[in-house]
Amino acid sequence: MKTKLSQSLTFLIFSVLVSSTGLSQQTDARIYEIIEKVSADSIEHDIRKLANFGTRNTFSDTVSSTRGIGAARRWIKSEFDNISGDCQDCLDVFYQKDFVTPEDGQRIPHEAWIVNVIAVQKGTKYPNRYIIMSGDIDSRNSDTMDYEGDAPGANDNASGMAGTIEAARVLSNYEFENSIVYVGLSGEEQGLFGGKGLVEYAKKNNWEIIGILNNDMIGNIEGVDGVIDNRTFRIFSEPVPPTETEQERTMRRFYGGEVDGISRQLARYIHNTTETYMPEMNPMMIYRLDRFGRGGHHRPFNDLGFAGVRIMEAHENYNRQHQDIRTEDGIAYGDVIEGVNFDYAEKLTAVNAINLASLAWAPPAPENVEIGGIVEASTKLRWKEVEGDIAGYKIYWRDTTSPTWDHSRFVGDVNEFTLEGIVIDNYFFGVAAVGKKGHESLVVFPSGTYR
Repeated sequence: MKTKLSQSLTFLIFSVLVSSTGLSQQTDARIYEIIEKVSADSIEHDIRKLANFGTRNTFSDTVSSTRGIGAARRWIKSEFDNISGDCQDCLDVFYQKDFVTPEDGQRIPHEAWIVNVIAVQKGTKYPNRYIIMSGDIDSRNSDTMDYEGDAPGANDNASGMAGTIEAARVLSNYEFENSIVYVGLSGEEQGLFGGKGLVEYAKKNNWEIIGILNNDMIGNIEGVDGVIDNRTFRIFSEPVPPTETEQERTMRRFYGGEVDGISRQLARYIHNTTETYMPEMNPMMIYRLDRFGRGGHHRPFNDLGFAGVRIMEAHENYNRQHQDIRTEDGIAYGDVIEGVNFDYAEKLTAVNAINLASLAWAPPAPENVEIGGIVEASTKLRWKEVEGDIAGYKIYWRDTTSPTWDHSRFVGDVNEFTLEGIVIDNYFFGVAAVGKKGHESLVVFPSGTYR
């Protein structure tokens, strides 16, 4: 069993690792390369292409080569196929589909296939661990049941879909330890059917899901409230999984953790990575599953107990969402190209790409994290070791009112550690595994206690 190291020896080891292997995240030049490689021109091309299909309503034309959801998803697959060809078939590209009927929901006018387009970049060390980036293929106008009228959906959600394709273009030039999934999901506007189909497919095939970054509207900078902001974006995440047990709920009452579920840890990870590598951006963590009373394609993953967040613009323009193209009282309505800022979409695509890369290069998170230190002057933590060759573990802690992990200590390759002089009552704690290049797993909040 690996045991606690002295603080001085731990610091010495950490210093050596930083200088010899680039353990500190800031020293991994590949992350900066990824940011530079994301192209606004490429994203603009893809958004225009998707908008030019006229409508991508889930129940629109599937036969035409120029209009409708069928043409759109075939083009997306061809783009993934081309990217795979450029990287020596590094992507496994395929359709995943489910059949729906009017009995399945109020927004289904007729029977149809809900077809997702999936591209999987397999990991070299942990091929069955998946980090997912999604965009929605479908669009809608004022009446979601109108599948024939024009609904270009330039921002909602050609922007998220184009960002997902661009992330695949950039990241396919690298090898990762974990697998990355780039996916276009259908049926979002009719009831999140694409996400439901994908997560059920993943569960059936025993995927170990690290989390999903759902991108839904990443191109608008001009809010209906008049605010113009090309730096801020929102990360929506639920506090705890809906699948938690009664025992877990009881533990939260006595030990805390009301805002420390797996999706919230994913949001904190994105916040931290963005501030580290893209300090010009302003990530906002929103403590809510999604916008008030609304939903997105990360929710089906949350419903089954997997981590998932929604990444999107900070200031929405409701005149451009779910609207027929028209002008009334001098106000232009409709989700058209003119409402998309391609440089902003580039920034949010880069946010996604660097977080996908960081998680795909990171070791698995530690399991069975337990905490002790009741009525003591110190806090003790222990966990199950991660299999494989890693640098070690980092303990995080924060004030109970802080939204972010503000303090940390690298403790070496051990499976338990005591934070001397840190009183358990005053902070929340977590543990992350650290890879040789400094990339970290998600932070794991303790799920048990010990003395």
